[in-house]
Formats: sequence, structure tokens, C-alpha cells
Amino acid sequence: MTLYIACEASKLWRRILMETFVELNLLAEKWKYILLGLIFQYLHGLAARGVHYLHQPGPTLQDVGFIFLPELGQNKAYISETLFTFIFLSFFLWSFYPFVFHSKRFYTVLLWCRVLAFLVVCQILRIITFMATQLPGPNYHCREGSKLARLPRPDSVMEVLLINFPRGVIYGCGDLIFSSHMIFTLVFVLTYQKYGTKRIIKQLAWLVAVIQSLLIIASRKHYTVDIVVAWYTVNLVVYFVDRQLPEELTDRMGGNSSSLLPINGKDKDSKSKEELHMLLNGNTGDSIDWRQRPQINGKYMEDGTPVHTEMAMNGGV
Repeated sequence: MTLYIACEASKLWRRILMETFVELNLLAEKWKYILLGLIFQYLHGLAARGVHYLHQPGPTLQDVGFIFLPELGQNKAYISETLFTFIFLSFFLWSFYPFVFHSKRFYTVLLWCRVLAFLVVCQILRIITFMATQLPGPNYHCREGSKLARLPRPDSVMEVLLINFPRGVIYGCGDLIFSSHMIFTLVFVLTYQKYGTKRIIKQLAWLVAVIQSLLIIASRKHYTVDIVVAWYTVNLVVYFVDRQLPEELTDRMGGNSSSLLPINGKDKDSKSKEELHMLLNGNTGDSIDWRQRPQINGKYMEDGTPVHTEMAMNGGV
């Protein structure tokens, strides 16, 4: 038993090292896109901070969601943030799935390039909408009488650029249409819907997205219109942007995806190329079985299990 555990641990460690090698090569090629996406996250936060200076507190607007969903209260407002944190961390950890499991369906670097592209386009539309019209915030700290509802004029440029992180992000007002939390939630769910493998998790992910929407309204962090606009805007953005981006996240277990990894002049010898092809196709090279394989005609389920409709051995009946 001890020998088996040691052997499996050795295989896992070797797989992690090989996957790290591949991903670092991809990162060397795509780092500009990753960096631009991360920089825009700051710019989005800067815009949300800036609109807080323009926010004018006033009576909470009439909202159908506020009528049907009881108010959670200020003491329970953390529930929606807790669920969002769970969604974010779950997706982040899942994106490193190829480093541990052998059935690789995507590359982590390319996945995040795609996710950041979706986020940036959605956030650009969000900045345009909340800068165009500032609604009186329904959140507790944005209502009339609250000291945080309006911000005094900044004393310096640095005060604006630092956005009083993280307090300035948590207690912002005026950046309502449409919900930033739902942008992240729906982008993550849609990404897993396309590249995930477990159908039950896909169904649970959509259920969690609906619950997240209701909790945001119940905690009075957004109006219902902010949630509704987020649902159809994010879905449309992901649909159209996804069609424009090159499909580099193909199933790694089928077909040759070696073109995704740039090979420099030092890797021109045939042996190095062969090793890179093996790494990219998920072949650890531990053992090669040259026996004849059964030809299977059928389809694959969500978890990768083949459904046999016809099987014929090579050279057999």
C-alpha cells in the first residue's frame, strides 16, 4: 500500500511539473493579454470609485423585487458576499484542474485570457451605463442620512487613484446598472458550461447564479433592473465575443493541439518536439501500449465515459 501511494504521488508530481512547463510557455506568449485584463480590473474599480463622488442620495426607487423579496437586513447582508466569494474561489481553483487531473480539456492560461476578455467587454458596457445615469443607491450606506452616501471632494489625485481599497470598493455608491457581481458570476458559469465536464455541477452552477441574483436584491445592494440587465447583457456578450475569439481551448485529449505552444530555435531537434507533443496531448510517457485497440463508434457523455454503439476489434469479427 505504501509503495502504491508513493508511486501515485510521484506520477502526480510529474504531471504537475509537466503541466507547469506547458503553461509557462503559454504564459510567455499570452502574458500581455493577461496583464491588460488585470489592469482593466483596476480601471473598472477606479471608475466605480469616481462615480461615488457624483452620487446623490435620495428616496429608494420603487422596485418589484423589493416588494416580493423580504429585506435581509444590514446584519445579514454578508450572505450574498459569502456566496459570491464561494463562486469566485470555486471557479479559480477549477481553472487549475489540468495541473492535477489527467483528462485535460483546456489550458489554464488560455482559459483566463478568454475569461478576462468577457469581463473587460462587460465592464466597459457597465461603466458606460452607470456613468450615464446615477440612481440613488438602495444599499444601507447609500441612503439619505448615511455618512458614506456622499464623498467629500478628494484632497489629491492619489486619493482617487488609490480608491481607498478595499473599503472604497465595498462601500461604493452610484455604480448600479448593471451588477458587477453578476458579471463575474455569469461569466464563470457560462465558461464552466462550455468547458466543464460534470453535468450536475453545471446545473448546480445555474441554480447558484439564480440564488445569487435573489440574494443581491434581498440585501438591497442592487435594484432588480441591475440584475435583469446583467443576465441578458452578459449572456449576449459572451456569445458574440466567444465567436470572435480563436478557439484555442479545444479538447486536449483529441486531436493535435501542439500549435498552441510556441517552439523557439533551441527546440528544433526532433526529440524535443516529440516530448512537447506528448506533454500537450496529456501523454506522460510513462508507458506505451502498442497492442491493437478496439475501434469504438459512438459518442461520449459529459464525464468522458464512452457509450458503445458498435465495437469491432482490429483483425477480428
